[in-house]
Amino acid sequence: MRGLYAIYRKEMSHYFVSPVAYVVVCIFLVLSGFFFNNYLVEVITYANNMMMESMQMGQASNFDVPTVLLRVFLGTVGIVLLFLTPFLAMGLYSEERKRGTMELLMTSPITDAEIVLGKFLASFTLLVIMLLPTVFYVIYMFAHSDPAPPWRMIGGAYLGVLLLGAMLLSLGSFLSSLTENQIISGVLIFGVSLLLWLLNAFSQSGSGVLAQVLQYAAVLHHYDPFVQGVIDTTGLVFFGSWIFLGIFLTMRSIESMRWRRA
Repeated sequence: MRGLYAIYRKEMSHYFVSPVAYVVVCIFLVLSGFFFNNYLVEVITYANNMMMESMQMGQASNFDVPTVLLRVFLGTVGIVLLFLTPFLAMGLYSEERKRGTMELLMTSPITDAEIVLGKFLASFTLLVIMLLPTVFYVIYMFAHSDPAPPWRMIGGAYLGVLLLGAMLLSLGSFLSSLTENQIISGVLIFGVSLLLWLLNAFSQSGSGVLAQVLQYAAVLHHYDPFVQGVIDTTGLVFFGSWIFLGIFLTMRSIESMRWRRA
């Protein structure tokens, strides 16, 4: 555990002395603020139109503005993470290999598991830090809506965002360990992430067993229930399996580096 903490602390310090982390967090906050404001205006406008139509028909309007707004907003956050996660993961190993410090890590008394988990937890911590300011949007909804959005929906949606981010980071860790070039690493991470995201569209255009397989493998198919506030066991297993696979493959990649340098 001491080795894991040392790697974790080293990676966190590297994030906060590098401009990349600040740029990514800044871009995320600007985009999230932009989308939240736009969705707020659109949802309120739609709710007012529905209320006017209901009043004209003598019916009551039951449109739940805060719940709809948070669902749409947190669904968009997942798409934003798809574009920004490669910047968080692309340098985890490729930069170490380029600078030649990967050899120092592998010759130190630190296990492969401690290296991989330390780096993964550091990148995941940065993801959590990046998401924390969005909690103020939830607080805003609680302060300005009646009834307030249900905690179950909010908790499920944020759990889905964290699981999605962890999955992308774990796969990004593995792809970053395959090359010394950060640009190639980032392109690979984005390409794989985009492919997993688009599998849902591919499954809808097909039929039979292949369509079912593609639908199960699609990230969007498992992410949407969390955004709706439904914590599905299938989704937990899906994301957990991808996270484990990414970490496992990264450990095997680090192990192969040791053998090549032996």
